[in-house]
This record gives sequence, structure tokens and C-alpha cells, in this order.
Amino acid sequence: MRWMAGCARSFRRGPSGIFALATVAVFAAIMLVPADGGASGIADQFGTATRSLTGTSETGQPFTGVAAVGALFSVRSGKRGQHFCTASVVHSPHGNLAVTAAHCVTSQPGPMVFIPGYANGREPYGVWQVTRVYATQNWRSSQDANDDIAFIQLSDAADGVPIEDVTGAEQLGTGWPAHTLVQVIGYPDGSAQPVRCMNWTIGFSPTQIQFNCGGYTDGTSGGPFLADVSATTGQGTVIGVIGGYEQGGDTPSVSYSVAFGTTVADLYQTAVADS
Repeated sequence: MRWMAGCARSFRRGPSGIFALATVAVFAAIMLVPADGGASGIADQFGTATRSLTGTSETGQPFTGVAAVGALFSVRSGKRGQHFCTASVVHSPHGNLAVTAAHCVTSQPGPMVFIPGYANGREPYGVWQVTRVYATQNWRSSQDANDDIAFIQLSDAADGVPIEDVTGAEQLGTGWPAHTLVQVIGYPDGSAQPVRCMNWTIGFSPTQIQFNCGGYTDGTSGGPFLADVSATTGQGTVIGVIGGYEQGGDTPSVSYSVAFGTTVADLYQTAVADS
């Protein structure tokens, strides 16, 4: 457990969070990207961002961020604390959802805000209040590593505009192959900038995937595994988030994610129905 070892990516405190579970119909407007996407554009996009087949000797590089990925901050007595985890906006009919790791948001004892594109103290796309947290019953009852995934609902701006209209959004992908080229973004605790790295995922177990690249320490939990990233928009398809086994990993060079499948798709639809 990386937090105990002094280099965890999670921010873990007492129990809290709101859980909303319901039986919902399938919505035609929901866009779940199937596993037929490629890696077009991703290889030319990153400059010094690392890429290799094994990756354990590579390290994520600091950069100035992207619009749809940001940092989660705690709020205490009306004052914003430090960022503690990472989340990314995902496309939804109402434009108000982001995805992260369940262990990031279900144990928070107070309010949270999300700052997309945060870097060097700047808030280029505003500050968005987290209004609800959606996690599975298995996570709530037993913190099952195979359910370390959560969706968060974000309040609209003062003029009623949802976050997706401001930042754009990643697509949500389920059923992707275990071996997929991805870009992973995360916000290490205490860092003024996010880091990113590109590598191929590998299958760790039937329910978990693994990503090898260094530099993913405290705070990078919830960071998206982005496949098929556009060289034009910088947006892609989220097929995982740092979490799952060992709540994302015991060392900064090896990260894990739940393999997104029907459970994630069902949880997403629950969040959509409620939002």
C-alpha cells in the first residue's frame, strides 16, 4: 500500500462520501466508446514524454496540463487545501461528470472541488464544486479493488454552463484490450504541474491492467489511462484510472487500474440518470 510506504498516490482519511446506486435504463445519448479505437496521433504528440515497451526505467514528465484533466482539492472551513488526487471530465448527456478512483473521493470528510487544467497555481477553466459521488455497492461494503472507480457530479457554473462546455471531455471506453497504448496523466502531491507518460498497458489479472512508468506518486490516483489521444485536441478515451490493485500501486514506477467493463458502464449510467 503506497501511502503506508511513504509514496502513496491516494489521500486516505476517515469514511465519508455520498453513494447513489439505482437501477436505470440504457440511454441512447450515452456514448461508451468500444474497443475498436486505435492509437492514431498519440505517438507524435508528446515531444519529451516517454514511451517504451517496458517503461520501468522511464519517468513521467511535468507539463502544463490539458483542459479535461485536473486536480481534486479538499475544502475545510471555506478554505481550499492541497490537491490530493486526479480526475478527468468524461462526456455525458448533461456535461457534468468526471471520473476518478473510488479511494480518492469516498473517504473525504468534507467538501471537494475540481480544478481542470490546473498548473503553476493557475485555474484556466475555473473551480468546480463536487456535488455527488457515485461508487459501487461492492466498494462501499468491502473496498473491493476491482471496484476502485467513481464518478463525480460537478456543479454548473454560475451562469448555468456545465463543465464539459468549458473544458471538453474524454470519452469513456469499456472492453478495451489489456495491451493498449495509453497516455497517463496525474498530479503528484506537492507538485505545481501534472506529469504525463506514454506506454503500453499489459494485463495484470483478468480484472486489472498495469502501466509502467516512474513518477506516479502521491496524488496521481484517479489519473486517466487515455487511449487514442487526438494530436489536435489532446482528448482521448478513458479506459482506466490509477487505482485498483494496491490502490494504484506500491511503487511510483508501476501503476494499476480496474479494467473498465460492464460494472463501470453500469455505474456511469447510474450517474447519468441521477444528474
